[in-house]
Amino acid sequence: MPQPGHDRPPRAVPPSRPPVAWIGLGALGSPMADNLLTAGFPLTVHNRRRGREESLATRGARRAASPAEAAAGAELIAVCVSDDAAVEAVLFGADPGAGVVAGARPGSLVIDCSTIAPATSRRLAQRLAGHGLGYLDAPVTGGTEGARAGTLSVLVGGSAADLERARPLLACVGSRLSHFGPVGAGQAAKAVNQVLVAGSYAAVAEGLALARRLELPLEPLVEALKGGAAGSWALEHRSGAMIRGAFPLGFRLALHRKDLAIALAEAAAAGLELPVSERVAALQDDLLAAGWGDEDVAALARWFEGQPGAEGLRG
Repeated sequence: MPQPGHDRPPRAVPPSRPPVAWIGLGALGSPMADNLLTAGFPLTVHNRRRGREESLATRGARRAASPAEAAAGAELIAVCVSDDAAVEAVLFGADPGAGVVAGARPGSLVIDCSTIAPATSRRLAQRLAGHGLGYLDAPVTGGTEGARAGTLSVLVGGSAADLERARPLLACVGSRLSHFGPVGAGQAAKAVNQVLVAGSYAAVAEGLALARRLELPLEPLVEALKGGAAGSWALEHRSGAMIRGAFPLGFRLALHRKDLAIALAEAAAAGLELPVSERVAALQDDLLAAGWGDEDVAALARWFEGQPGAEGLRG
């Protein structure tokens, strides 16, 4: 099967391509790393489940047995893993000598594309500074579609100088780079993004549930609404999955619930209530309890299937 990026010509990049370590090859990380290979970056990869390294190795990436080994010799060290604890383990090692700090040379820059709490980013940056390493928080948004196409939006927190060092790499994974301030600001912006994602996905799921009850033709309805005031990324890219009732992985529901918890905690600390997000979080909790956490966030549509009278309304 062709790998992501095989049907695209190499991207134009600056003449200097610093050696890169990429740690974390999930649904977003793997195609992002593949785009760096397409652009000609010298790339070393590591993933906790080592089998995920194989397709990139066939494309020319070097495999590393640990984050420390991956970081050795790299100027830029990108991390794209699931949560705060995973980032900390990658950087500082669950086992002695295994973390990035054990292998990275002073002056290297960590670019964290994971979605974690802003306070965690600030704490990690301080610890890394003690080892002579720089840090940017650079979470992304745009789904697996954007990761494959290299058109993600990258939300950056950190110094302007570190952003310039990272720009050649980030320009290969995203088409829009936005700098919001010091370390933690990128994660704060991602929290806002996840609030908007929660509301838009839930609105599409709820609207389609109503359309089913009213016995409207769903596909024509979606086409009619895409170009109007109801149009959204969720309606464009996830309504089809909701109509079919099949939710192949784009971004896991369980991970979005984790992200929404970060946003709700940030809002609470700022003295702000987010009633829509709180309601969506409750819907997601119901679905997680029912065992749907590994499906795409669009599985929010499943919540409406459990209501009385929903039988026979699919499609």
